[in-house]
Amino acid sequence: MDKHIAVFTFPYSSHPALLLNLTRRLAATAPTAVFSFFNIEKSNNLLFANLSCNNILRYDVSDGIPDDYVFVGKPQEDVNLFLAVAEEELRKGVRVAEMDTGLKVSCLVVDAFFSFAADMAEETNIPWVAFWTAGACSLSAHLYTDLIREKCAPLVDGGSAGSDEEIADLIPGLEPVRPSDLPSGVVLGNLKSPFSIMLHKMGTTLSRATAVPINSFQELDPHVTKNLSSKLNNFLNIGPFHLISKEKTKTPIKLDDEFSCISWLDNQKPSAVAYICFGTVFTPPPHELVELAEALEESKTPFLWSINQKSNKHFPNGFLERITVSGTGKVVPWAPQDQVLNHVAVGVFVTHGGWNSVLESVGAGVPMICRPFIGDQHINSWMVERVWGIGSRIEGGNFTKHATRCAFEQVFSLSKIRNERIEALKDLAHKAVTPNGSSDQNFKTLVDVVTGAKAISNVF
Repeated sequence: MDKHIAVFTFPYSSHPALLLNLTRRLAATAPTAVFSFFNIEKSNNLLFANLSCNNILRYDVSDGIPDDYVFVGKPQEDVNLFLAVAEEELRKGVRVAEMDTGLKVSCLVVDAFFSFAADMAEETNIPWVAFWTAGACSLSAHLYTDLIREKCAPLVDGGSAGSDEEIADLIPGLEPVRPSDLPSGVVLGNLKSPFSIMLHKMGTTLSRATAVPINSFQELDPHVTKNLSSKLNNFLNIGPFHLISKEKTKTPIKLDDEFSCISWLDNQKPSAVAYICFGTVFTPPPHELVELAEALEESKTPFLWSINQKSNKHFPNGFLERITVSGTGKVVPWAPQDQVLNHVAVGVFVTHGGWNSVLESVGAGVPMICRPFIGDQHINSWMVERVWGIGSRIEGGNFTKHATRCAFEQVFSLSKIRNERIEALKDLAHKAVTPNGSSDQNFKTLVDVVTGAKAISNVF
């Protein structure tokens, strides 16, 4: 082995899986390099259960939770405990990995959240690659947080009046946007929480990174990409990740369909079904579940709904029994989302607007109805509606029968302009990951940075 790359993952949500995906791609391209992958034990156990890769080494770090700790239900409680020990634990882990391999770390590939990696890289004069797991629009909001806060000064102090008023030039490269559509922690929310402080520090530090790859494709946000490329070193769109494996195999990845979602869709009319899923973390409050369920039933909209089983108790009385008898709907605890979205029967995706879901919907050419909750979901949903024109946000921000029925009527109206837009973006997404496509070319640049094949001007 001639190179030693240390990989730091933020161990929550979809971050570990995405960074391991990137690590595997890099490891396959650089077989003579060794990659030390640092993560908390619980997350690593899931990631490495069926992984076999000779040049990726697993390292577990502490999650910061004391043995006798009792959770009290505070927001991001586990995340805050981890952040308190993250830098110390990762520095310690690097020393162990260097002793194990006999190689000094030659590059840091880390979740962009970890701005302390800039100091670690400077201390040893090595490249620092900061991987952003989401889109260019949300990254731009964090990069320009200080400028945004200056323009929205009254809101920063805890006010909410004016948060729904559009402001021009709030984010360079984007159309006028409402402060309420910005990611949590930029101007609204608890700006003094450890998570918000981490994001703010990230935004002020990213210009020091040797490269900033993101899970997107540059044709999706050309104006934002151009602006970020002028502010960051080697700003590289290298996604969508979920399409890359398909391009390599030239065949769809077949996933388990334990709950017969695909066979149910096979019996539905083309572009008639609403697929509903809010990810594995988020669920609308009980009263919204009732409103959404009643709107589906009263409008007779065929639907496939993936939701955790403990939420079934919140559905209207007899709802599950009635849809089963009528055959108009199917509720499951899990669905093979990419396969579902690419099924000819699916006509709309009702989603929380998480970045992975947005990319999967774009890659499948399916319009969206967005109900965002936190984080980048708000700005992603705004982009879906206002910038890309490939869907809509639920009116008022919450599910009501009226807003839901209006959203379905709008999406199923077969808008020629909207359908042309999403088909065009779908084609661009697929082309980006083909050989010599924009994302493929950007990934080659990233490999050069990580392996040292590219002359780097901003290594400390």
